[in-house]
Amino acid sequence: MSDLPRKAVTRTAKLAALPLGIAGRATWGLGKRIVGESAELVGRELQQRTAEQLFKVLGELKGGAMKFGQALSVFESALPEEVAGPYRAALTKLQDAAPPMPTRTVHSVLEERIGEDWQELFLEFEDKPAAAASIGQVHRAVWHDGRAVAVKVQYPGAGEALLSDLGQLSRFARLLGPLIPGMDIKPLITELRDRVSEELDYGLEAQAQQAHAEEFAGDPDVEVPAVVHQCEQVLVTEWMDGTPLSEVITDGTQEQRDRAGQLLTRFLFSGPTRTGLLHADPHPGNFRLLPDAKRGWRLGVLDFGTVDRLPGGLPTPIGEALRLTIEGEAEAVYEMLRTEGFVKESIDLDPDAVLDYLSPIIEPARADEFAFARGWMRSQAARIADPRSPAHQLGKQLNLPPSYLLIHRVTLSTIGVLCQLGATVRMRDELEEWLPGFLSEEEDSETAAEA
Repeated sequence: MSDLPRKAVTRTAKLAALPLGIAGRATWGLGKRIVGESAELVGRELQQRTAEQLFKVLGELKGGAMKFGQALSVFESALPEEVAGPYRAALTKLQDAAPPMPTRTVHSVLEERIGEDWQELFLEFEDKPAAAASIGQVHRAVWHDGRAVAVKVQYPGAGEALLSDLGQLSRFARLLGPLIPGMDIKPLITELRDRVSEELDYGLEAQAQQAHAEEFAGDPDVEVPAVVHQCEQVLVTEWMDGTPLSEVITDGTQEQRDRAGQLLTRFLFSGPTRTGLLHADPHPGNFRLLPDAKRGWRLGVLDFGTVDRLPGGLPTPIGEALRLTIEGEAEAVYEMLRTEGFVKESIDLDPDAVLDYLSPIIEPARADEFAFARGWMRSQAARIADPRSPAHQLGKQLNLPPSYLLIHRVTLSTIGVLCQLGATVRMRDELEEWLPGFLSEEEDSETAAEA
């Protein structure tokens, strides 16, 4: 029944071609250096050719390959412009488009999961998908009570394909590393594999989405579609129109970019406090900018297949460490990082060097407002990636505790999207409002008294 390109031989062959191609281009690059071309020029050309093949292969596959591509795409801001420019469109396409399942396959899944009379639940059902992503595709329909709905249908065999692809990708993660300077690819792939079972479970997704829909019902800034119906491999939610963030990135006005960036930041930091859940898939395909007569624009949020469960909200040490870093308290920051496991007991680091490493990264939290830009993201990536820099050497000695892994990836991904938007954001306002520990106890008391 499946039309997913998941036969082990076919998928393995496509993915296995990636490291072979990268190795071939590395040999080509060595040859060009031997004949006298500069290492920097050859390196960028090699990176560009690697990106070209990577995006081509990922775009042909669903499953884990495409999921990896979506996760990687939010970091394109870190790529040199001459590499990122030609492939920005290809990356955006990965975020919200893929070859669709044939109609007969969609109908078979609906008949098997909902029942032979599944069509009676809908007044209308569009066979042509409105969107297709890594593990399923979405059809627009009208529910039997007249509501416009989105029907998410999981690809048959999606779980098998996800695990197989991510297993293959992890084997040559080291070769893909140079594509995104300063980013360790292997932990990203490992974390994606760890989340596979949750993302395939539409029951868990329905619970997370409904919790957000209820909490944000009537919210002036954020809207989440309510869940209408759910069963294995099928999820029906209210339909949401609006402008995809990917279109705002390419064609939006500065007002739209700034508003989208502010609301995305607000949602990221307020969500865990309000729902105990962190939306953990912040790529542009999962957000919409919705026109609003009173406030100009609101943020629509989709796809709750991957969430981090944080019943107490975001960990207080994150806010405290940020505040202490801004205040220049090197010793206190260092002790907190050691307590939380970011510095292993066997490692001794200079607290002032750690502060110097962190200060540029947290610049958006220090300013009243910060203009995110691809150039800033690239400079941060280059600073950490350069083997000759103190930041690179120190970064290799830091540790990322498992409990912080997903929070770290979501934060980096969100910053990547903000840089793609080129948004000016008052991040500090959102941190003061929503991040536990960011305000000192005295400031917190003053704020509560004013409220």
